[in-house]
Amino acid sequence: MKQRIQICMLVSGIWLLLGLVGCKNIKVVEMNQSDDVSSTQEDEMQNGTDTVEDGQQASEENILPAIPSTEQIERPESEYDAISNQLEAWWFKRNDQHLPSGCQENFDISQYHAYYVNKEAGDNVIYLTFDCGYENGYTADILDTLKEQNVKAVFFVTQTYIRDNPELVIRMKEEGHLVGNHTITHPSMPGLSIEEMKEEVLGCASYMKEATGYDMDPYIRPPRGEYSERTLQLCEDMGYCTIFWSMAYLDYEVNNQPTPEYVVQHFDKYCHPGAVPLLHNVSSANATALPQVINNLREAGYRFGTVDEFCHF
Repeated sequence: MKQRIQICMLVSGIWLLLGLVGCKNIKVVEMNQSDDVSSTQEDEMQNGTDTVEDGQQASEENILPAIPSTEQIERPESEYDAISNQLEAWWFKRNDQHLPSGCQENFDISQYHAYYVNKEAGDNVIYLTFDCGYENGYTADILDTLKEQNVKAVFFVTQTYIRDNPELVIRMKEEGHLVGNHTITHPSMPGLSIEEMKEEVLGCASYMKEATGYDMDPYIRPPRGEYSERTLQLCEDMGYCTIFWSMAYLDYEVNNQPTPEYVVQHFDKYCHPGAVPLLHNVSSANATALPQVINNLREAGYRFGTVDEFCHF
């Protein structure tokens, strides 16, 4: 296993040099209350004040999250062969009426403990998630803002990110954030064998424990947003909840950044109860806009939760 992980690390380093670590395009459908689903368009994704009501602040601090199971289930590969491995690329339907986004409807992802929004949200709650493939100098600032604002998030990290930035990953854990799995080399999971998929996921988790002393939290984000029923089942069998997203915008291209004002306006326009925004840690716009985003959402009556409130076995 160690020899294979070392090989994967070498491959991941090559990918980083080639600039292939980022996410792929996803499909977004624009919707509002008066429209049916309109024609699909390619969206290159990806994906205030300090005053807070006392009751709202208490609700963010006092919620006791459910503890997901990390129990692994072993099943013969023949059982996986019977599960569809048709490649799917995550897409969602934007809604500017502050209603939960729609999503692909080929099958119910929740049957595999996969989620893109908290459909059972009983209040205005939002869950910040960050994908971390490599470091671009903004993660410390993002963590500073989250600490100052008393907001927790989940960071999905690759093994390369852990290897190159163990101090930041340790800080994430020490400051109460969740750290989820983004695999070793960020591959398209449906293109791998069962053994290769297990190595990508379990190898990343093992490396985190070795490099930081912390266990990886049992949440995974599929690299590139690509998945299949088979990959979702395998992740569930390995004890992971799969986390997609219900909000996203082009923020991962470091040389093609939106303005911070665009980021703030995007959240103001598309936020909804139970929202799971996809953010990238390499984004200068995200780092700059984050304090205003948090203040605006709180003024609009939102609190910030962590995905373990609703993503669990």
